[in-house]
Amino acid sequence: MISSLHGTVLHATADSVEVVVGGVGFTVAVTPDVARKARAGEQILLHTNLIVREDALSLYGFAERAEGALFQILLGVTGVGPKSALGVLAAMSVDQIAQAVADDDDAPFRRVSGIGPKTAKLIVVQLAGKLAPPAAAATGSASAPSAVSGQVVTALVGLGWSERVAAEAVDQIAADASEADRGQVSALLRLALAQLGPARETARG
Repeated sequence: MISSLHGTVLHATADSVEVVVGGVGFTVAVTPDVARKARAGEQILLHTNLIVREDALSLYGFAERAEGALFQILLGVTGVGPKSALGVLAAMSVDQIAQAVADDDDAPFRRVSGIGPKTAKLIVVQLAGKLAPPAAAATGSASAPSAVSGQVVTALVGLGWSERVAAEAVDQIAADASEADRGQVSALLRLALAQLGPARETARG
């Protein structure tokens, strides 16, 4: 079992990274967020899951160990394959998935490409009781995103970023922004766009 890879990035595409470890190159399927941060020639550590099929051995990699563990849990849901599980983790963070399951809310999963209404409901039902409580629940309401932040995230999703990337960017920016900027959608959106760069088309699959 290949549980992790630590090596040099040789090449990155929109959804995969080629990592050289000890002179051997491994092609690893990753989320767009991981691929976007990978730079040729730089070191990378990926927590991996090896999927064995009759005709192929496929590696799926994640920046955080918790993501890899959740990927494995998602594979246990009826109708969810590796690509669909990776799609869920590309669109939602571990905490967002846990929150949706805790709320018995399948709507976020229905928005993931390749996940239909029936499978979305199965994810919520079959993951119930298997996930740790979302971090936001442990830290109290102060960590919940403000209405302004939520509007900015929605705007960024409309411009082409995944909900996960948008939410992480807004959380980081809001933490450093002035109180005045945190209270204005236009100001927070401007800061978010400055960090994320030009708008891009949403990946479709």
